[in-house]
Amino acid sequence: MHGKKILLIALLAGSAAAAEFSGAQALEFTRAAVAFGPRPSGSPAIRKLQTYILAQLKLCHCEVIQDDFTATTPLKPTPMKNIIARFPGAAKGATAIVFTGHYDTKSMPGRNFVGANDGGSSTGLLLEMARALQRNTHMNDVYLVWLDGEEAVAQWTDTDSLYGSRHLAERWAAEGMLDRIKLLINVDMIGDKNLGILREQESSDNLRILVWDTAKQLGYGRYFLSEYSSVSDDHLPFLRRGVNALDLIDFDYGPGNSYWHTDKDTMDKLSADSLSIVGKVLLQVLEAMDGRDPRR
Repeated sequence: MHGKKILLIALLAGSAAAAEFSGAQALEFTRAAVAFGPRPSGSPAIRKLQTYILAQLKLCHCEVIQDDFTATTPLKPTPMKNIIARFPGAAKGATAIVFTGHYDTKSMPGRNFVGANDGGSSTGLLLEMARALQRNTHMNDVYLVWLDGEEAVAQWTDTDSLYGSRHLAERWAAEGMLDRIKLLINVDMIGDKNLGILREQESSDNLRILVWDTAKQLGYGRYFLSEYSSVSDDHLPFLRRGVNALDLIDFDYGPGNSYWHTDKDTMDKLSADSLSIVGKVLLQVLEAMDGRDPRR
């Protein structure tokens, strides 16, 4: 009950960062990413996108960490890069709130798969979060992470997928960073005009409840569905190492999910309103976390 009262107070007070989050600007960031074309890991196009992300983050006055590594894939060793933006918290010995999403697209030779929703929307949403966060102080450290290599290079397996998140979870475990994380929320395919976010059943129950309750309080409850589904995504490497983690994904993209991994995954299928809904919910959760331990 005590935690619910704190959450309600935070919601009624309103989050400055959430108020400043612009779905229209998130859509423009997404459009800029998609304009580079197909962006498989290691490609010239993804290197151009990396340069663009880094240039935008320079404007946000945050600490930027480039996590470069070489992934062993079924085809060949492939250079990859996770991009991490850190906004320091005001509290001494601050714990960390982490928001992640992938920015690569699946390699589909011969097809113009630009991944507007799948890879593009998470890129744009995180860039707009960075813009909103730069003007506000939070008690916790806030990390925004653009993950490379989410997509399988050949066929999805435990070893051919989630390259960036598996690498970063291992690195942060070695550095002791995982012990500092209060919560980690991954976003994927969250720009669909017909937004409907599933209850990903592998995710942490208490964190899912917190996000769904926050969405309801903000008037967005209808976009956060009651249906459960199990989705392998970038939250899993952290979840398996004991991190309080949640995946937010709309995995019903087009009739019968028919736009997923096809040439139909284009900008005209996306909505600024959908990006605004997800961004404002996440930033409101961040506001609530300044006064609440999500493990309770």
